Amino acid sequence: MTQAILEDARRRVDDALDRLLPSESTSCARLHEAMRYSALSPGKRLRPALALAACRAFGGDEAACLEPAAALEMVHAYSLIHDDLPAMDDDDLRRGRPTSHVVYGEAVAILAGDALHTLACEVLATWPRGDAHLAARACVQRHVLEAIGWRGMVGGQALDMELTGKGGAASEEEVRGIHLRKTGALIRAALLLGSEIAGAKADQVEAMGRFGDVVGLAFQVVDDVLDVTADAATLGKSQGKDAKVAKVTYPAVLGLDGARTRARELTDAALRALDALPLPENGDPSQLESLTRFILERKS
Repeated sequence: MTQAILEDARRRVDDALDRLLPSESTSCARLHEAMRYSALSPGKRLRPALALAACRAFGGDEAACLEPAAALEMVHAYSLIHDDLPAMDDDDLRRGRPTSHVVYGEAVAILAGDALHTLACEVLATWPRGDAHLAARACVQRHVLEAIGWRGMVGGQALDMELTGKGGAASEEEVRGIHLRKTGALIRAALLLGSEIAGAKADQVEAMGRFGDVVGLAFQVVDDVLDVTADAATLGKSQGKDAKVAKVTYPAVLGLDGARTRARELTDAALRALDALPLPENGDPSQLESLTRFILERKS
């Protein structure tokens, strides 16, 4: 069931991305090609899928959520481009393909990331269209921008770089702080995005945020484990780099078995938070439940 959910989300989101991204045949063709290379590269499209599933959970119109969900994938793609740069994690493999700076050069890669970021903001300010969605658009922009700025993703990356080299000498609180901001914040924002567009009430959005915090953390703990246990072909990115540079990760701090235990505990906590969501009668949380279980069980 989960693969069907992800495949359906990928198809719809990729169609939206294809419409929203600039054509390679216009001016700045190399920049546009680089934007499309990263945003449309093979991937799970988990964040857009979570946004669509959250919209469904509150009985909303998923069609109204599609372009904003695609904007989340643009943000994610931009973050991966910049994360892989020589000045950051210096990686040459992403989603089973050479990273953007390897293909297009560092300057074009930086600009492609910048352009994806700003295009995503433009889409979030525009979709869903119409005055009826004005309040929802404003709330969505606030959630996403908070998640990707210094309070969230950018701040998490800064902490990650600052603490690299500390490895197992770090505390669990330090690794948790990195993961909640660098990865968890955008996953939480995806869930809030879908909830707001569905017309969820303030208490419902707040409850979804609590669910999102735990889901986002569980995702990155599993990612840490996979960096130790999976091979590069399965992961689609370089394997074992975290340990080589003594990154602050859950396996480094808790050991591999401890990290696996923590991932299971977080997934169980997320499922309890999902059960506690105050959903309307026409709400359907089944996709959120499937995606939550997938986060723990995934192999890449």
